[in-house]
Amino acid sequence: MTNRSLRIGTRDSVLATWQARHVAHLLDKAGYATELHYIKTEGDRVLDTPLPLMGGKGVFTKALDDALLAGEIDLAVHSLKDIPTRLPDGLLVGAVSAREDTADVLVTRKGNEMHTGPLFLADPDYEAVIASSSNRRIGQWLARYPRHRVTDIRGNIQTRLQKLQDSDWDGAIFAAAGLRRLQLEHHIHVVLDWMLPAPAQGAMGVMVRNDDPVVLNAVQPVHDAGTALCTSIERDVLHTLEGGCSAPVGALAEITGNTVRLRVNTVYPDGTGMIAFEMSELYEQARDLGKKAAGEALKRGADALIRDLSRSADKHPFRDTKGKR
Repeated sequence: MTNRSLRIGTRDSVLATWQARHVAHLLDKAGYATELHYIKTEGDRVLDTPLPLMGGKGVFTKALDDALLAGEIDLAVHSLKDIPTRLPDGLLVGAVSAREDTADVLVTRKGNEMHTGPLFLADPDYEAVIASSSNRRIGQWLARYPRHRVTDIRGNIQTRLQKLQDSDWDGAIFAAAGLRRLQLEHHIHVVLDWMLPAPAQGAMGVMVRNDDPVVLNAVQPVHDAGTALCTSIERDVLHTLEGGCSAPVGALAEITGNTVRLRVNTVYPDGTGMIAFEMSELYEQARDLGKKAAGEALKRGADALIRDLSRSADKHPFRDTKGKR
């Protein structure tokens, strides 16, 4: 136990603040005093550039990593899916929260045709415009709806919801977890149960310095072992494939009884070249399941996708273009 107040670093968006306050609440219940420190990241400042062109989601974590390494804060709270799989020297993920809903969902613009019901999505001739900043989401969407067009959308949840309503787009893709945490689930129109989420989607990660055992011990009340195992498996897929946080890799590990089931897919951002499969392992033997699945993905051709995307920043569909160009 420490007598000093634990300084929690966070971005200042509404969702990031909710997550930091949730961690603070758990620490407060365990007897630790806390205070929030708000830090702007490059991802918050630059809103007119697609994430893949900015270097992926690490742009949301670097400023907090720097503050943590400099001793300006004691821990940082992130959406775990935003934390790169290659951690900066001196830092580690000290705790992983219990998971929220892992699904991606479609939010539609009120008043348009699409808002009349999911049956609209079965119309093969309708050329909808769907917004997302995620290669993974757009690749899976265009694989299913090749006639649709895609466009980039950036900003926090409230900003993106407003951009959608002010646009002529048909819909935008969001993570269910963020909407539910902010009590905005009434915006959800369709749960995309066919779309695999980003590795670690729906969980929060608490970053700490690896030379600070006091803080590492302090954050353990936040930790959920089952979520930590599943998200570690999913992140191993991404890490072994050498794909950054913006790589179009979907992965979801789920525990059922004494078995861990892992579903994986990779797809080009234009919807082509889908590779999808699943593997399972007994809980006690599941720690290396993500690495095994990544090996299987490579055997099936995922190495070509990762290589192509790393060679060219033009391999993304963010110019309001047709799918399947």
